[in-house]
Amino acid sequence: MKTAFLVLFLSLCIGCSGDSSSKPQHIGGRKSTTVPVSVATVVRKTVPVNLKTIGTVQPVASVSVLPQVDGELIGVHFLEGGEVHAGDILFTIDSRTYEAQWKQVKADLARNRAQLEHARKSAARYGSIVGKGAVAEEQYDQIVASVATLEAAVLADEAAVEIARIRLSHCTIRAPISGIAGGLKIHRGNLVKANDKERPLVTIHQIHPVHIVFSVPEIHLNDIQRRMTVRRLPVIGSIPGVDGLEQGELAFIENAVDTTSGSIGLKAVFRNSQNRLWPGQFVNVTMTLDLESDATVIPVQAVQEGQRGSFVFVVQQDHTVVDRSVYVRRILDGEAVIGEGLSPGEKVVTDGHLRLTRGTSVTVQEQGAVSYPGKGVQG
Repeated sequence: MKTAFLVLFLSLCIGCSGDSSSKPQHIGGRKSTTVPVSVATVVRKTVPVNLKTIGTVQPVASVSVLPQVDGELIGVHFLEGGEVHAGDILFTIDSRTYEAQWKQVKADLARNRAQLEHARKSAARYGSIVGKGAVAEEQYDQIVASVATLEAAVLADEAAVEIARIRLSHCTIRAPISGIAGGLKIHRGNLVKANDKERPLVTIHQIHPVHIVFSVPEIHLNDIQRRMTVRRLPVIGSIPGVDGLEQGELAFIENAVDTTSGSIGLKAVFRNSQNRLWPGQFVNVTMTLDLESDATVIPVQAVQEGQRGSFVFVVQQDHTVVDRSVYVRRILDGEAVIGEGLSPGEKVVTDGHLRLTRGTSVTVQEQGAVSYPGKGVQG
């Protein structure tokens, strides 16, 4: 038993006295272990001053197509969800009744015109002899009155013909605007009622161009108004989960601040040539207010948060790091604009922060000026 304990004791001693090269070496009482880090160079560049928010796509114009005459719907001449152009035939309504009415009032007009022509000739003939005593003045006055009556009848008939013609034309329903047709609400064979707002035939949205409406805090109102007097403000729309950007410009500022939310409504116009923006869709909106030149910029992953606020680790000439407080003015996609605390050309740690303290020696794995596109800025 004693022999077994002795063997176990010797084994533990040998294990504990392994190769000392794996331990950190101390030189002058200081560890020589270095920490591998990635760094980036502080740079100066021109960055946009943007406002970011979420907007909603709205059509420039939206029309609910209503029948203007009663009748049976006998034809549908478009595809649901398809593009239509102003003037295209969308529907036809049975026109036989309205065509008969039009012919009837045209016949009435022709009859009254003929009677008017005869009355005018009679009035001219009797007028030449009424002063000679051959015709009584009362008889002549009756002829003149009949002329006036028939003239009024002709005017009424002409109006009736025009009304009948318009009603007949309403049997062919055309697209009032160009746009995208929605779903068909009433199908062929059904009876339709004139101006039935509860049952529109179809709704057309005009999306070339299209509007995006959004709002920003009222604190930005003065800046927006001031810059709009100089130039149109560019607006970028991006669809979540979809590559590519849509370019537009600010077109409208609401005439009052929303007192419940403290925001001001804005509207931007987009050409939407590829039909990527769809009415009712939510999009990310970035409006560029200005361009800031000579801004001090670092990758956003270099910024750390501590009890004293934001700070970064700066790599010094002797390959040690020092923590330095910084003032971050705003955050871009992938980079931070620094107001105070850094100078161009300095190196800041972007990866490996967890093992760092003031004075830690580092080994740089990656370095060089890093430039990110900076698609947007949060005000």
